[in-house]
Amino acid sequence: MSNVPLVRKAIVGAALAHATPSSHPNPMTLDESQESQWTPAALERAGSTLKALNRMAKRPPVHIVFEDVSYTVSSHKGERKILNNISGEFRSGELTCILGPSGAGKSTLLNILAGYNSNGVNGRITVNGHSRDMRVFKKLSTYIMQDDLLQPRLTVQEAMGIAANLKLGKELGKAEKELIVEEILRTLGLWDHRNTMTEKLSGGQLKRLSVALELVNNPPIIFLDEPTTGLDIVSIRQLVVLLRLLSRQGRTIICTVHQPSASLFTLFDKIFVLARGMCCYQGAPQLLVPFMSEAGYICPKTHNPADFVLETLVSDVEAAAPLSELCQNGKLCRRLDRMTTRGGRKPVLHSDESIQRIFTEHVAKDQSYKVEFPTTFWTQFTILSNRMFMQNLRNTSSHWIQFAHHTISAILLGSIFFNVGNNAAIPVVNFKFCMSCLVFFMYTYTMIPVLLFPFQVRLLRREYFNRWYSLKAFYAALTLSSIPSMFILGAIFMVITYLMSGQMLEWDRFLLFSLSGMLTAICSEGLGLAVGSAFSVTNGSIVAPAAAAPLLALSCYGMGFGPYIEGSMRALMSASFLRYGVTGFSLALYKNRKLMECKEDFCLYSDPTMILRDLGMESDNFGVQVAGLLAFTLIHRVLAYLALRYRLTAEFSNKFMCYVSKFLKHR
Repeated sequence: MSNVPLVRKAIVGAALAHATPSSHPNPMTLDESQESQWTPAALERAGSTLKALNRMAKRPPVHIVFEDVSYTVSSHKGERKILNNISGEFRSGELTCILGPSGAGKSTLLNILAGYNSNGVNGRITVNGHSRDMRVFKKLSTYIMQDDLLQPRLTVQEAMGIAANLKLGKELGKAEKELIVEEILRTLGLWDHRNTMTEKLSGGQLKRLSVALELVNNPPIIFLDEPTTGLDIVSIRQLVVLLRLLSRQGRTIICTVHQPSASLFTLFDKIFVLARGMCCYQGAPQLLVPFMSEAGYICPKTHNPADFVLETLVSDVEAAAPLSELCQNGKLCRRLDRMTTRGGRKPVLHSDESIQRIFTEHVAKDQSYKVEFPTTFWTQFTILSNRMFMQNLRNTSSHWIQFAHHTISAILLGSIFFNVGNNAAIPVVNFKFCMSCLVFFMYTYTMIPVLLFPFQVRLLRREYFNRWYSLKAFYAALTLSSIPSMFILGAIFMVITYLMSGQMLEWDRFLLFSLSGMLTAICSEGLGLAVGSAFSVTNGSIVAPAAAAPLLALSCYGMGFGPYIEGSMRALMSASFLRYGVTGFSLALYKNRKLMECKEDFCLYSDPTMILRDLGMESDNFGVQVAGLLAFTLIHRVLAYLALRYRLTAEFSNKFMCYVSKFLKHR
């Protein structure tokens, strides 16, 4: 691997060719901060970068044209127009920067072009001359969002290997995938950090890894939302240099940047300026200053053009309209005919005719396979399950916290209800022991996903939108991954509390008691997932206890007057999964049992059937309780899946709030 420095030097040399002419080469690597000069030889080496990826995972080049695109959102104050009939064109082989003041609609436009937003969008978007088919377009594009949220407790190489297995499937063999992963990591300057955990990477390395993960399947179009946020000036330049190189290999790369420096500004091939939902300029960065002069806005020679146009649009609220009119709201594209590097090498561009032919052939081939994802459901499930098990095993701090929680709680409960299991004088105390076990399993396994799953949803959003896997496969793997630790920790809790509380030492009773606890835990986890999928951590922490409290009250209703419980209340109690849990506990301890010990002159509840009678459980069957818990587990899991599916839809929160505001408005 002796050619690694040459490759890394060539990367930056290729991208800096636009701005740094010289006849004496002095190339640099991605990890160096000084600007370098370049040579045609170094540029040629850059052209061969990712050669294996381009050869093995062939993708068609993509041109995007959008015409008269508008976007309207609804709020309690009425409808508000974010984009006003803007037009534009982004071609393969070009690095485009969407620029504009805060609130101009940059991220909104990016979301619409990426297909992340569709509700409230009007206008026409074509891909290579054809109307955009989102099923095909999502397979050809990738969206790197602003937050650098990557899967924790994985090394860089492990993360890349998982991405390759999911996104390439059987398209390539194991050796070819490993070659592509190595090639990408070397190109992006991450090979030396391949054994580093993702949470220990720097900001610039995280951003590069985000790009690397999405490059695995060689997408021809890449969207990036504010990729320079949080990076220092050196890391920002390294990242833009990298994106420029990738675009030169025929990719269409579109990103939003808040305020680029003067040197950074010249690295982009095209600038798309937005203000007040209108396109104020579209074209080469070198032509921005002459364009502004045409509208009467003269940029000082020592001023950064990017700063000048932003300051003009912010300080003069009326400037957007004439600028938009001058460029026909994006329909007029000002081009540079000299789209070449200083070495004379042109970026990989294609004619419209060749683009349409290649794209049509690719779509026809893709539709002939009729494959929704690169891998099958079972393959996705296996890969995701292995990833989750690996992450769980490495999360030692969480294991110790949960172990301490289960052990200390078990010892505390065992001490409170010490040796009450066979005492006929205090059967109500033993029932309270059952209720305490029920509350422990309910709150523990409801609140864990409520507190942790919203963060996992943010991680899921990127991978799911970029079509790494289906939501069904992820959800199935998620369900399976939590079961081993739940059973191990639950068994520890059960053994300690069962023995300390002095219950009958019969295996069948202990197994039935444990089964009720495990099913209650699984059912409670489903409820927690449903809440965690639909709400943030703050709101979920309020909703989950509020939902559990009435269910808990219904579960113990009728204690002491079981035979006289009203029919309507019995029907209502059957809607609480906790009722099935506490009934399962009680039946496991008291059903088909000999007389209990009585150390008093008279014990009313020496006969266990009397306890079940006064609890309203005399005629209940343990199998029905198991069936009830399984049924509610299924209901909770389905609700969680549906909530998660809608949560991953960008417009979900907007539509929900729109419905709420309309309801309140018409009251």
